Amino acid sequence: MRIMPGRRLGRYGFNAYCIAGFVFLLAPILVIVPLSFNAEPYFTFTEGMLRLDPEAWSLRWYNAILDDEAWSRALVNSLLIGVTATILATTLGTLAALGLASPSMPGRNLVTAVLISPMITPIIIVAVGVFFFYSSLGLAQTHAGLILAHAALGAPFVVITVTATLAGFDRTVMRAAASLGAGPLRRFFRIQLPLIAPGVFSGGLFAFAASFDEVVVVLFLGGLEQRTIPRQMWAGIREQISPAILALAVFLIAFAVLVLLTVEWLRNRSSSAQG
Repeated sequence: MRIMPGRRLGRYGFNAYCIAGFVFLLAPILVIVPLSFNAEPYFTFTEGMLRLDPEAWSLRWYNAILDDEAWSRALVNSLLIGVTATILATTLGTLAALGLASPSMPGRNLVTAVLISPMITPIIIVAVGVFFFYSSLGLAQTHAGLILAHAALGAPFVVITVTATLAGFDRTVMRAAASLGAGPLRRFFRIQLPLIAPGVFSGGLFAFAASFDEVVVVLFLGGLEQRTIPRQMWAGIREQISPAILALAVFLIAFAVLVLLTVEWLRNRSSSAQG
């Protein structure tokens, strides 16, 4: 079939527009990668880097992160708070999604709006409210306070992903299991949970990413002993300008790409299972 010149020109123009959009969005992020290998303490490309001089490129700032105790402590805090908050958010978010998926639940729209409100509320407002509330409970500048706050921020992601997964769930298998004598807990753990596991895991990944990347609540609620990776990066920008921040940013970019690829794989697996 012969393609008309005008249609071919329109297709080329559309492809060029898409490529230009991707470059516009990704170029400011991808430029961080080569800058992190700068041998000099600058945030710009040196003449040696532009000439591709091997001596102008170095792993100096990656080694600085590994050898710095403050960065190591921040990484431990981020993993501890992120993993614990993710487990709590995934558990509570999955239970909430199961309740919202029930047709007999009254006020589902209102409850859904309340549950996802931390996602749509400006983070500065959430941080101020959390600070005053947790301060009255003695949870300010504690790991427990940050875990609870990050769990509240991550739970909406779990609610949304699990609710979307339950929309395509075939409930006849649950009724069949009940007719064979399986109790509610056994039906959930043996039938329903394995089928909705991709959605649960996807929500957990988003919850962990939200916790690992969060800085505003940590600024309000955390102390010196609760500094996370984003909080340490913020301190590095304000107190000591160091390209080590760029090296850490490369790790965070790689982590974000890994999360997106995992979510896409889970989405395809869930679609295949439902199909």
